[in-house]
Parts: sequence; structure tokens; C-alpha cells
Amino acid sequence: MAHKIAVIGGDGIGPEVTAEAIKVMEAAGVELDTTDFELGGARYLRDGEILSDETLDELRAYDAILLGAVGTPDVPPGVIERGLLLKMRFELDLYVNQRPFVGTAPGHDEAHDFVVIRENTEGPYVGEGGVLRKGTPNEVATQGSVNTRMGVERCIRYAFELAQTRHRKHVTLVHKTNVLTFAGDLWQRTFDEVAAEYPDTGIAYNHVDAACIYFVQDPHRYDVVVTDNLFGDILTDLGGAVSGGIGLASSANLNPSRTGPSMFEPVHGSAPDIAGKNLANPTAAVLSAALMLDFLGESDAATRIRSACDDAGSGSTTDIGDTIAARVRD
Repeated sequence: MAHKIAVIGGDGIGPEVTAEAIKVMEAAGVELDTTDFELGGARYLRDGEILSDETLDELRAYDAILLGAVGTPDVPPGVIERGLLLKMRFELDLYVNQRPFVGTAPGHDEAHDFVVIRENTEGPYVGEGGVLRKGTPNEVATQGSVNTRMGVERCIRYAFELAQTRHRKHVTLVHKTNVLTFAGDLWQRTFDEVAAEYPDTGIAYNHVDAACIYFVQDPHRYDVVVTDNLFGDILTDLGGAVSGGIGLASSANLNPSRTGPSMFEPVHGSAPDIAGKNLANPTAAVLSAALMLDFLGESDAATRIRSACDDAGSGSTTDIGDTIAARVRD
């Protein structure tokens, strides 16, 4: 039976790389029933729509969402991010952001293999706060961070369950408990209580500033990392940088309860300077599609796709996609 996939190519290089991801999945023998949704900066500039409630309800009927990239220089920062990406995360309850990192960091001989689990629906991203006396010398801006026991626990529990499937069985909590004493205390207590249910899993704690150093100097220490929304946003970009570049980084925005579709996207952005030139490397989109197939129960195809992405070479967007697809078929 074909998987129903909503495809949001989006802006810039997004449609180019999602087309290659679909090509590779089909080459792997996966049956797909895809529907394109025109959403992103270009749609907003044309008719003012970002993501209507009606379109959101349409998306709920799909098995998964494959997103290319959104954003154009003509749209003010935050409009598309909050109106499309964050709205989907919140409304579809995509509370886990899963980012795998496999590579050899600069200055290291041995490859690392770790995963960051970022809480995806709380923290400063909920938009709590406001501005007073804007544009005056006495302007005040506040940005609150929301952390609930439910949100923290389900994210941490997912990290421990994931660790059970990995060889090392180790989870590291990353936060800033010495300064963010309220939110940090909630994260640490919850982490300790959940950890007690998994006695065969090793645990550790790092302050986020120390984790930034270790990601560069000693990434091999990590297996599964769990952290809050803001810290996870920063750390995962650093993880991409030490694992071959952000242009190769894949991600999954998951609703593990499966009450709605999960969303899968590369995180390299829309790269408007090379859009339409057939120059973008589609590997991150292909690897994001592999994460999607894992979630949809197509693990064999996902494994073959990941193997086919190793040293896929250089060339045009379609050349690299063709190379990966040919390897998957062989």
C-alpha cells in the first residue's frame, strides 16, 4: 500500500532537493502517493497566505510530510518561521526533533555517531513575551521560556527509548542548571527520575557551553543527547558543522504518538543564491527521507538509502540524485 506523503517543496532549492529525495525513495522500491502543497515565502508574497487552518487540516490526513526549505529574502524574519514551521510543530504536536550526526570531525581520525533529541514545542519558541515602549530609548522586550513536566518528560523518555535501540545505550542531558535554576531543575529532576527506569543505560550531564566544546573536541563521548528547544537549535547546527557540514544535515520532527503526520526536512535553508541552477547537494533531503521511511516502517529501504549516500560524489543536484538512486537499485 502506498504511503501518502505531503510534499512542501517550499522556496529556493527546496523543490529541487525534494524531487531528488522522492526519486531515491521510489528507486528503493517504496510506493508513494505524493501531493504537492504550495507553501512558503513565494506563496506568502503572492497572496498573503502562510498556512491556513483549512490547509493544516488537509495535512493531518497524510502519513508524513516531506519539507524542502522555506524562506525568501523578501519576507521579514520570523513570518514564515512562526507562521508555517512553528505552527506545524505546535498544531501537529511534533514534540521531538531528532537529528543524527555521523561523520569525522576536523582533527579526528575516528568517525562519530550520535543523535540529538531536541524538545520541539516548548521553551522560548512558544512566543511568550512582549515589547513595551518599542522604538524608544526605554524599550523593554521580554521572551519567556515555557517548560512543562509533560513536555520535558515525554522528550526525555523518547531519548531513553531511542538509546535502548543503540549499541552504547547512553543518554546525556544538556542544559544550564547552574543559571537557569527553575527550568534546569525541572529538566534535571525529570531526567533523573526517568533514568531510574532504565538501569542499563548510562547517563551524563553537560552544561550547554561545555557541550559546545565537546562537540568539537570530543564528539565521540556522545550517543544520545537530550536538550531543550533553544539549546537544541544551536547544538544541532554545531553538530552538522562537525559532521561534514550543515548542508548534509537531516532532521525529523516527530509526533511519536502518531496522532498526526510527522515532518522531515533538511536544515540547510533555501539558499536563494543558487536556486534553480541545479547546484544544490540533495543529500540532506535524501537522508531526511530515509528518516521518514524509518518512521513509516520501511527500515530496509532507509538503510539502503543511507548506505547509498556515502561518498555520493559531486556534481549537479540531479547528478547526485541519480548516483544515489542507481546505488539503491543495485
